[in-house]
Amino acid sequence: MNKISSVIGALAILASGAAASDNWYLGETVSHYVLDNERAIEGDIEGTQAGLQIGKYFAENVAVELGYSTNVGHDDFNVISLTSVIWLGDEAANWRPYAMLGLNQYDFDDTRNLAPGHDNSSNQVLFGVGVGKMIADEVQFRADLRGMGGHDESGEDLGFQLSINHMFGQKSAPAPAAASAPARAPVAMMEEEPEVRTITIRLNVEFEFNKDTVLAVYGDQLEAIAAAMSVHEDIGFALEGHTDSRGSDDYNADLSSRRAAAVKQKLSADYGIAADRISSMGYGESRPIASNETDQGRARNRRVVGEMSFSEVAPD
Repeated sequence: MNKISSVIGALAILASGAAASDNWYLGETVSHYVLDNERAIEGDIEGTQAGLQIGKYFAENVAVELGYSTNVGHDDFNVISLTSVIWLGDEAANWRPYAMLGLNQYDFDDTRNLAPGHDNSSNQVLFGVGVGKMIADEVQFRADLRGMGGHDESGEDLGFQLSINHMFGQKSAPAPAAASAPARAPVAMMEEEPEVRTITIRLNVEFEFNKDTVLAVYGDQLEAIAAAMSVHEDIGFALEGHTDSRGSDDYNADLSSRRAAAVKQKLSADYGIAADRISSMGYGESRPIASNETDQGRARNRRVVGEMSFSEVAPD
């Protein structure tokens, strides 16, 4: 009974000390131990234990805990443990594994099944593995399998423990607030999606009758196309050449191809756009956009056209 009182007193002292700081927990435990049968007069010594434990985090993933449990059935013995708990894996995971290493002590004062020649207490090295998860904001559930062994004749033992730990304080201390600014609650702000707009540039170069020379007046259009292609290097450009209806079909097909090729050459030679990014095709007189019965209509049909579209984030 004196030993039990001492352990309870130690737990109380640790609890009062931990309460003065943060990063600590207090837990209830249920465990079952099966001890090496060399200690027993008959069969194994085993027992189900109920107890308390207190722990403190000394690093983000490392805690040290002291536990005491007493028998609630079968062989009567008590267990004291001092254990380090090392958490593994991602802290955000639902179930998180951990490893344990520490010391165990059994008290067999009231065990009638203890074989002669064995001490009433036994000190052992404890090691174990387990998993845990948060089941509420400040409540942690753990389950672990423990193995114990000693350098004397204490044998090799097994234990299984379930724990419910109540967390107090914070796992990491918050950064101190600046002296000149009062603390303010963080305000959640939604990041606005940037506005994306589609830009379309059209090219329309008209030609004199029976010629394939690109006039200087179309320099602004060509410069706009070249500037967009320089910025958006993944965009190609297709040119279509056309004629009016005067002349044979074969002649007009060749003339329209030469007009499209002339615009392509201008973009490549004068504005530095790679030729393999530009395609050209002649359609002769087959696709008029105006009447070929008037001078004005025929002038509109003598053309090279192209169109390109790309997306850009709109400026604020």
